[in-house]
Amino acid sequence: MKVSFIGGGAMGEAMLSAILSKGLSTPKDICVSDIKPERRQYLADKYKVLVTDSNREAVEKGEIIVLAIKPQNLAEVMTELKGQFQPKQLVISIIAGAKLDTLCQGLAHRAVVRVMPNTPAQVGEGMSVWIATPEVTDEQKKQAGAILGSMGKEIYVADEKYLDMVTAISGSGPAYFFLFVEALVDSAVQIGLPHNIAEQLVLQTLIGATELLKKSGKSSAELRKQVTSPGGTTAAALAQFERGAFNNLVRQAVAAAYNRAKELGK
Repeated sequence: MKVSFIGGGAMGEAMLSAILSKGLSTPKDICVSDIKPERRQYLADKYKVLVTDSNREAVEKGEIIVLAIKPQNLAEVMTELKGQFQPKQLVISIIAGAKLDTLCQGLAHRAVVRVMPNTPAQVGEGMSVWIATPEVTDEQKKQAGAILGSMGKEIYVADEKYLDMVTAISGSGPAYFFLFVEALVDSAVQIGLPHNIAEQLVLQTLIGATELLKKSGKSSAELRKQVTSPGGTTAAALAQFERGAFNNLVRQAVAAAYNRAKELGK
């Protein structure tokens, strides 16, 4: 497949790398446009793909056009590219908050897929949730699914309202876990553990707990109860989380992210 990227940022690069590593395309069939000369040179050197400073040139070369720009640049790019698409081209947008109707009207193009990916796509463990307009063909859906699946897991939804909800969970979610890791490492250092040991303990515990949850067939609540002996150390720690209204704080954080996602889409 011939794929063009409008924007060569980290998430676009993750998709580019996955497409090549999974053999979905070849370097000669990929074009990336970016305004920064140093970024273009980096992508050309690392992936041997065609690079350009012209978004229109990139559109002309692709069967699938990936919009991988920042939300604040969308209006300008849509003005530049409006009416430049052929009916058979597929547009895949990974722009946070940009709704299908906004994209279709702004680009004067109807075959559009909207995706909410997340940063673990950079290591092949991403979670992408996506939706397509009715004009996207079955073959194009198959291609989109293959591209997103090359970065990790993918889920297709039939209602666009879920995309803002997904943004608050899997889209922003990695930052929540990173924050918890930071706090746990800092706490370990505070009680006397060397930083390098604390970091190893926390990271492996996170990996191990995730694998146990995936493979045990038990719910997170069941596993939490198994490791929590009455009157023990884990019970003492969890009691502090409860006193701090941890669950309510998480709910508030997710609600804040969800509301912000809806605001960005207006």
